[in-house]
Amino acid sequence: MTDQPDARPYSADAALDAQGLLCPLPVIRVQTQVGQMQPGQILEVLATDPGVLHDIPAWCRVHGHEFLDSDKQGRLIRLYLRVCA
Repeated sequence: MTDQPDARPYSADAALDAQGLLCPLPVIRVQTQVGQMQPGQILEVLATDPGVLHDIPAWCRVHGHEFLDSDKQGRLIRLYLRVCA
């Protein structure tokens, strides 16, 4: 987890706002969004449920996508993943 969101060597191709949603809805929304993206594209997820810090990386491992990074600023959590084939 990084404290400097601007220090990332990549930029998001799409953003998903899952703020206010509780488990399992953020993961379901990520799965839907990833299905509409191309391999190599990066998704930024905005969430407030701290469970996403475990759930999204685990979902990436299971489904073969690359979890890149996360950071937390107050209640806001940002997660980044790369869509893989």
